[in-house]
Amino acid sequence: MADASGAGRRQQLARWCHRANVLPLVGRLRGLFLSDLRILAYHRVLDCSDPAGFDFDLELISASTEAFREQMSAIKRDFVPMRFDQVIDCLDQGERLPPRATLITFDDGYDDNYRVAFPILRDLDMSAMFFVSTGHIDSGAPYAYDWAVHMICRTPDDRLHLPEAGIDWALPGDNAGRREVANRFLRELKGFPAPLQERLIATMEREWAMPRAPHADCRPMSWAEVREMQAGGMEIGSHGVHHRMLAKMPREMMIEEINESKRMLDDHLAAPAQVLSYPVGGFDAYDETVVEAARAAGFRLACSYVPGTSVLSEDTLYALRRLHVERYVDAAWFRGMVEMPELFG
Repeated sequence: MADASGAGRRQQLARWCHRANVLPLVGRLRGLFLSDLRILAYHRVLDCSDPAGFDFDLELISASTEAFREQMSAIKRDFVPMRFDQVIDCLDQGERLPPRATLITFDDGYDDNYRVAFPILRDLDMSAMFFVSTGHIDSGAPYAYDWAVHMICRTPDDRLHLPEAGIDWALPGDNAGRREVANRFLRELKGFPAPLQERLIATMEREWAMPRAPHADCRPMSWAEVREMQAGGMEIGSHGVHHRMLAKMPREMMIEEINESKRMLDDHLAAPAQVLSYPVGGFDAYDETVVEAARAAGFRLACSYVPGTSVLSEDTLYALRRLHVERYVDAAWFRGMVEMPELFG
């Protein structure tokens, strides 16, 4: 997620450039020298009017309904929306991508992707790639990181005590303070091996008597919804089975996680899954071993969550960068992000 001070500076600069109407010109000039692929990354599209009453990860809300519609309308009007299968066809035919090629992606598989984002995309006759964690579709269970935020926000305890991780932190009495602790905890947690991450969250569930259970505010899509979206022109890709950080898993478990996610998608859906998104997706979430496992499983492309754009080459096909869309990205910043990703992305 973006640094707050850096975000503020970029937002102010984007607003100035937007008022001066220089962004389209700069973007067109940039396109004369660089042919790269823009991939926008979203998680959730929600109208959250009462953040204090929403006890899950606010940082995963990428846009409101209105903002998402405006963003998609801008992409359709001024860029070249594409699908991943079209990109793969270009690669297979040895053809260059069209200028200003842009892909839309969603990670995780929250049900608001189906309820909110899908109808907007369908109305605009656009497509997007939805990377889903297949095990959560089967179980309906909330995602582990999001449940950790929920537990920290809701527990009546006043300390987060996890000796195995060297954590003994006070929990403030207010919601904003709890969210700060939750964000700090997620940063620490994602640095640990995947098995330890799971043990720590399981310890929290047990010690606080908050076992993971289906929740209306953190619900994965169902297979029926995913199939309807695919039939309606959306693409479906893999985000693993249990949303584990692949590079932090034991090798054999990692390979099985990738293979099983593809098997489940191919069994449930009409078209085979061709693209993988690495859960969490930073530089520590995938490595050469993960890339080789993805290639061996039959995936043609893979997305990271490293910010930026990508010029397609053998070195980038399994490390595609993306531009993160987050809830505080206004219209000017969004325009700056897609026109000048180096400065605003």
